Amino acid sequence: MTGVQHFPVEADDGTPRLDRWLRRRFPHVSQGRIERMCRKGEIRIDGSRAKASARLVAGQIVRVPPLDESPPERAGSGVQRPVSDADAALIRSCVIYRDEDLIAINKPYGLAVQGGTGQSDRHVDALAEALRFEKPEKPRLIHRIDRETSGVLLMARSAAAAAALGRSFRRREARKLYWAVVEGAPRPSEGEVTYALVKGQGQHGGEAMRTATPETSGDLDGVRAARSRYRVIEALGNRLAWVALSPITGRTHQLRVHMAAIGHPIVGDFKYGDRPTDGGVRQDGALLGAGLSRKLHLHARSLSLAHPTTGAPVELTAPLPDHMDRTWREFGWEIAQAPSDPFGEAT
Repeated sequence: MTGVQHFPVEADDGTPRLDRWLRRRFPHVSQGRIERMCRKGEIRIDGSRAKASARLVAGQIVRVPPLDESPPERAGSGVQRPVSDADAALIRSCVIYRDEDLIAINKPYGLAVQGGTGQSDRHVDALAEALRFEKPEKPRLIHRIDRETSGVLLMARSAAAAAALGRSFRRREARKLYWAVVEGAPRPSEGEVTYALVKGQGQHGGEAMRTATPETSGDLDGVRAARSRYRVIEALGNRLAWVALSPITGRTHQLRVHMAAIGHPIVGDFKYGDRPTDGGVRQDGALLGAGLSRKLHLHARSLSLAHPTTGAPVELTAPLPDHMDRTWREFGWEIAQAPSDPFGEAT
């Protein structure tokens, strides 16, 4: 049996019915049971009772009561196991901010945020059991970042904080800043990408996000508007550039797809960029140095928001992961000279 859980509704979840959203997460729980839990007030949205047919929107927090129905445990099923001492030490070493209401970590490259198809049970949501400290429950995830992306990941330490932060993210009051290395040097050096996104077939197989043009959007299901801002901080001629990125919306793989769509894929992005052909370096000379890491060069550098209890501004900043730090040192890029807010006030 699991304890009471609180799940944030993500932007890429769309606006599903509550019962369908729950069935995706808990396929072993029957429709009848979901409806009974709703009638009893055991399932709640942002603290309020809800019908099974209620429509969800991004940023809401869904309370789920303890569930004693579960499928047989199997390898990779996502069943919660005790956190090992080594994993507990790892996730605690990632903490960059903590108070009574919030915990923020610098998520390592390669560590998934949540379990899912093809994922092991070693992910942030499971390891968060080691981040309770003096609290009775583990902290709740507020948002997600890709497995291959490092950087700031925020969690709430209470249901009230989770609800307040969910509203802040839904209203786009939280400001996210990413750093990336991209192929080529974008021109103009600052701009906004507004391609809509839809799930489809990836260029190298498997499911992936892709852009939808105005001409095709009306013929496709699941098209979502998407906006990203970019600004070049420093460029190496026309070969590579250090860019700041700001996702105005929060779609799956949004920054990666948008940068690839304008001809400047993020270095190490094998899903949306070109496949490496010579030790991770493209043959056409777009990249410098055979020692350049093949890992994705995308990092959630900072997150700015109002504290959910005090309203005071909170500025969270995460140091670069090792593979990106080596790239910065290789090219002599000075972190201290980067603007703390490359885009000014959010739009």
